Amino acid sequence: MRAFLTEAFDSPAKVQELPKPIPDKGEARIRIKACALNFADLLMQKGTYQDTPALPFVGGLEIAGIVDDLGPDTDGPTIGARVAAFGGKGGFAEFGCIDANRMVILPDDMSFEDAAAFQVAYGTSHVALNYRAQMQPGETLLVLGAAGGVGLTAIEVGKLMGARVIACARGAEKLEIAGQAGADHLIDSDTQDIRAEVLALGGTDVVYDPIGGDQWKAAFRACNPDARLIPIGFAGGEVPQIPANHVMVKNLTILGVYWGAYLKFKPQVVTDSMRTLFDWYSDGKLKPHISHRFPLEDTAEALATLKARKSTGKVVVTMD
Repeated sequence: MRAFLTEAFDSPAKVQELPKPIPDKGEARIRIKACALNFADLLMQKGTYQDTPALPFVGGLEIAGIVDDLGPDTDGPTIGARVAAFGGKGGFAEFGCIDANRMVILPDDMSFEDAAAFQVAYGTSHVALNYRAQMQPGETLLVLGAAGGVGLTAIEVGKLMGARVIACARGAEKLEIAGQAGADHLIDSDTQDIRAEVLALGGTDVVYDPIGGDQWKAAFRACNPDARLIPIGFAGGEVPQIPANHVMVKNLTILGVYWGAYLKFKPQVVTDSMRTLFDWYSDGKLKPHISHRFPLEDTAEALATLKARKSTGKVVVTMD
């Protein structure tokens, strides 16, 4: 099979011919049709992601495809089933073996590209806003990095939960996409003062932040009393330090969310969330925004596009 193999950190990976993997007990082999990129894929290439596999490895966290084979004594989706899974690695390849318990059966009307782009982005936003922040209808949600892979899903999920959404992104083009996703108010992080703009709109009750750095600081200062702040990631490069005295005085709550961890210690949270999200998809309420598609041979270019922040929504690599 063809696979995009990383043999050294901070060194160019490339597509190579590798043996087709054989599923172990409890695993299913998937003929991969699509793999969506995440910021974590960039960190893996540098060796700085918290779950970076040992070298050499095939990256790619979330995939969709067709069950091709089952390991010994494995109860799982039947051969030929259309599935999606968060494997944590192995997605940049034509075949991959994944724990059968992690697989979800796709709705009949969901394409493989949509399915690959769906899980982490929508799952993160729904678990963050519903399970962790317990956001209520009528509350104000501030979404930073609002035109990115998770940012757009936070707008959509927030609106479906009844929130008033303030979207913050860089430049008119990205703000237009955030507006199309349903945001009520738009803030250009390149030219406007985030704190001042949010306060002028009455402050925020929930902050959804995949950026960190100065944008976190501005959002922190624009919170209403009893607000909840959700750090999702640090695409801006700086992990902010949180002043505990301000958290205390304003009765703020900081809620960390790492979606993948729930698959290990509380998988029912993910299962329940995915059931709701797939229902919304089938009802036409959600549609992944995929700005770039690349064939497997161009995986390096796909990663470069994500790194340069040229994408909006998701970037997907396809195998056919």
